[in-house]
This record gives sequence, structure tokens and C-alpha cells, in this order.
Amino acid sequence: MKDKSIYGPETKNRLKRIEGQVRGVLKMMDEDKDCKDVITQLSAARSAMDRAIGYIVAKNLEGCIRDAHEEGESAEELINEAVQMIVKSR
Repeated sequence: MKDKSIYGPETKNRLKRIEGQVRGVLKMMDEDKDCKDVITQLSAARSAMDRAIGYIVAKNLEGCIRDAHEEGESAEELINEAVQMIVKSR
């Protein structure tokens, strides 16, 4: 990924929230909370991670498409690459 600006405050805040969720899960485990509650929280953290991946890929793709357009190039390959990154993350 070329453009480091995609890792700005919004992206970092997303990851900090996920970090908090994971810490919460660890605390629940230490407190021997019900399995169903732990799994619910883990699922929420996984969903948040999936959304963070999508956000980062989208922001990167946006910048790459803008660059390609400015250089008069096709963005088709960039779009295919972004789709593959999302597919691999699943």
C-alpha cells in the first residue's frame, strides 16, 4: 500500500476499539464467564476486524484509482487486486 494516510486516526481508532474488545474477552475468560457470552464478544471483534479490513482496502483503492486516473491508466487491475485482498481476508 503506497498511501500511508489511510492509516490515519480513523483507522487507528477502529483498531484500538478492537483491541479493547479482545481485552474484554480475555477478562471475561479470566472471570470464567459463560461460553456463549465469550463467543458473542469474539464474533463482535471478528466483525469489527472484517470492517477494518474493508475500510483499509477501500481507502487504499480510492487513492490508487485517483493516482491511476491522474496518470491516464486503467484501474481495472487495481480493483481486481483489492477484491482479492478482501477475499483472502475471509
